[in-house]
Amino acid sequence: MDWKDTLAALAAGGTLPEGDDTPREEPAAPAAPKPQLKVLLDRKGRKGKSATIIEGFTESDEEVAATARMLRQSIGTGGSSRGGEILLQGDWRERAAALLREKGYKVKTV
Repeated sequence: MDWKDTLAALAAGGTLPEGDDTPREEPAAPAAPKPQLKVLLDRKGRKGKSATIIEGFTESDEEVAATARMLRQSIGTGGSSRGGEILLQGDWRERAAALLREKGYKVKTV
């Protein structure tokens, strides 16, 4: 006798217990903590022009690129993302740090 026959016998005898048909929710996994980022100003190799560099990302390159896009559009400047870091043209340390804090990152301005 397999489990299907046993279940059919219980259902026919009326001894099948009533079950709760509501779907159960899985407990949400805790969100991974966001890394601490360093926001620094760099002028080397840029002919005297300044660039804000944000480093310390551990997310995928696509997520870093999306964050860079958000920063560039919010600040209104050019820049790029490459190799887990974001480069913004100009000195935007304070404004970039504030925007990143709003997104939940821990930020250290160097």
